[in-house]
Parts: sequence; C-alpha cells; structure tokens
Amino acid sequence: MSAFESIKQGLEEAKSFSKGQGAGARVHEVSVPEINVAEIRAKTGLSQAEFARSIGVAKGTLLNWEHGRRIPTGPAQVLLALIAKKPSVVQDFLN
Repeated sequence: MSAFESIKQGLEEAKSFSKGQGAGARVHEVSVPEINVAEIRAKTGLSQAEFARSIGVAKGTLLNWEHGRRIPTGPAQVLLALIAKKPSVVQDFLN
C-alpha cells in the first residue's frame, strides 16, 4: 500500500468514526491525574521564568496555571504529569 493509499484509508476511517460508525478504529484514552503546577515547579528548583522556558511556554501562561486562572490541557498536562513523577525529566532529555 502506498503512503497516499494509507493516508486516504486513515482519513476515511476517521470520517466514519466521527459519524459514529466504528470502522475498526482504535481509541486510546489517557487519564492524567490532577496536577498542582506550582508544586511541580517547586520540585524542579527552577524559577518561574526558568521553568516556563524549559517546557516551552510563556511565563504568563505558567503564572495563569499556578494561580488557577487556567488549567493546562493536552500535551502540556501530560508533560507536567511526567515532571511531577520525575522532576529532572526535561533536563535529562534535553541535555
């Protein structure tokens, strides 16, 4: 099967799935625990600016998370959950 055919098949399956037709699609759900961003950052020993820079977000975004005005979602939530388990994970990976 060519790359085009594979992509086309995947898109057709996604369309069917979105219409409620199973189409054999596999759905993966990831459950991420509730996180306390300020506590996670404190475990790393980094300042707000350093921590924000290390995970690729604006300092204002980090402040909103820490003060509860916003809640991290998607990849940011997963990354923060990983850092909660192993505070050095970003430094270990990027260095």
